[in-house]
Amino acid sequence: MPIVRLALAALWSLVLAGPALAQPWPAKPVRIVVAYPAGGGIDVMARQLAERLGAAWGQPVVVENKPGANTIVAADSVAKSAPDGYSVLMTTDATFSINPHLYARLPFDTERDFVPVTMLVLLQQLLVANPATPFNDLKGLIAAAKAKPGSINYASYGSGSQPHLAGEMLKHQAGIDLVHVPYKGISLAVPAVIAGEVQLTFAGIATSSAPLKAGRIKALAIGGAQRSPLLPQVPTFAELGYPEVETHAWFGLFMPAGAPREAIARLYQDTSRLLQDPEFRQKQLIDRGYEVVGSSPEAFAADIRKDSESRGRAVKISGAKAE
Repeated sequence: MPIVRLALAALWSLVLAGPALAQPWPAKPVRIVVAYPAGGGIDVMARQLAERLGAAWGQPVVVENKPGANTIVAADSVAKSAPDGYSVLMTTDATFSINPHLYARLPFDTERDFVPVTMLVLLQQLLVANPATPFNDLKGLIAAAKAKPGSINYASYGSGSQPHLAGEMLKHQAGIDLVHVPYKGISLAVPAVIAGEVQLTFAGIATSSAPLKAGRIKALAIGGAQRSPLLPQVPTFAELGYPEVETHAWFGLFMPAGAPREAIARLYQDTSRLLQDPEFRQKQLIDRGYEVVGSSPEAFAADIRKDSESRGRAVKISGAKAE
């Protein structure tokens, strides 16, 4: 009997110690599913994060690009993956702030099927113009548009894209008529302005900086609450009297609903720590025109709700529909 009691006691101690003996997350490779093709800004950032987080964790972090259907392919893949903390979605505001207003039905519920982990960065877009246009600031653009309604056009990369929503909100607030010209990719809009195919577009600082310095485009205004330190001479839409013209995008990390709390906390904490690293923060983020955020899961969820409300209004005003 003593032997039996000892055996039972040993077994019970193992049961009690089970959670404490479990390997801490991550105990195997983690995959970051990026909702865009390889080579773009969000993909570059994902690979930088993967390299540094993998080194910190002692586990491989693999980037998997799943572009398609305006980020829906990647989001659906992660939503339907095992909620064990080993599948992470890296995407933009299009998935959570815009798509729910553009599409009558999605294969997932953005609120029910995901857990926000952290907003990594904000990107404010510039309103840029061909240098041959007769206006050099937003006031001049609005005056020209009112003088000849429908004579000025702007490029976007599709119905419901950030440039389209910003352009339609500017039309609405300023009471002007601009012609929307959708292109099939984000990389085509600025070249179209440079070539004179269209007069205007909205583009990020990283995309615009080289042609701006070369004088191939000119900047009229920028989104955000304050001017960019990289372009302090460019006024914001808000200070010019058009606060509802939102041009921002953001990059963020998500896990499937039901993911372990310790995995969410560890990913947030380690990512936030990396975003605060002085060299990485300056060279890889600020110098490329990103506003560093690194918000907590709770703050990120609140930001998404607020962002979704404003983007829903913009979609309604624009009349945008999913293509």
